[in-house]
Amino acid sequence: MSGIDQRSAAFLREMGITPLWTVRTASPAAAPVVPEPAAPAPVAAPAPAPVDEAAAARRRALETPPVTSHLGPRPSSTESAWGDEPSPAPVTDAEIAVMDWPALDAAIASCTRCTLCKGGKQAVRGSGARSARWLVAAGATTAADEKERAPLAGDAGRLLTNMLAAVDLERAAQVYVTNLIKCRPVSASGGDRAPTADEAAACRPFLDRELVLTGAGMVLTLGQIAANALQDKPLQEPLAGSRGTVHAVGGVPLVTTLHPGELLRRGADKALAWADLCLARAHDGRTG
Repeated sequence: MSGIDQRSAAFLREMGITPLWTVRTASPAAAPVVPEPAAPAPVAAPAPAPVDEAAAARRRALETPPVTSHLGPRPSSTESAWGDEPSPAPVTDAEIAVMDWPALDAAIASCTRCTLCKGGKQAVRGSGARSARWLVAAGATTAADEKERAPLAGDAGRLLTNMLAAVDLERAAQVYVTNLIKCRPVSASGGDRAPTADEAAACRPFLDRELVLTGAGMVLTLGQIAANALQDKPLQEPLAGSRGTVHAVGGVPLVTTLHPGELLRRGADKALAWADLCLARAHDGRTG
């Protein structure tokens, strides 16, 4: 029988396979000889590429997770995944005590002396005459103050302007108005709240410096918080104990009265406030 029969050859053709060798008719005395395939020539291994030690080190650094420790200082924003700038060191009482107006404004704007500055809140600086006859101090910055970026804003501020005019004082030209607490204290529900003793103590040096820079001859406090803080009393002490008497702060006469916001709620108390204004007017050193 010769090599591949016709039937097998037909199957191979249908499968797309053709013989790898040529079929020959063998002699009766000898079997067909199939040559063994030649062994493939050995392939030389490629020479190893030169190692880039610097690139390898960079790869290892990227693949190795950073080791952090709670013992060392927190890295700066250029070296850290936190990405926030470290808070500036709080200014000291001694530094505030020698500031001029530009330095004081900058210190109030960037203050970190208490936690009220957190959450993106901005301090509300004082406004009015920087060479003043009176310094008027309220307690804490309110939502209205924060919105208008000025102390004693809204209806309470308009009433204050009228109160000062009643004793012949022009608010913008003769009076410096400020809040003791420059940043707004916020309650858990988002409303205004009373400041803490620590918050009042943190802001007090700013007001003391404002008093010196204005050269005011009278301090009029509005409400319980400012009155007690400037007399070093507990903030919760009732205002009634301070009214009707001339006190002093930093060698300057101080008179206490009700906050205009309270007067808007209790109109009958305006007579008490008028008596306080007359007392302050009588002791501010003006003649005539």
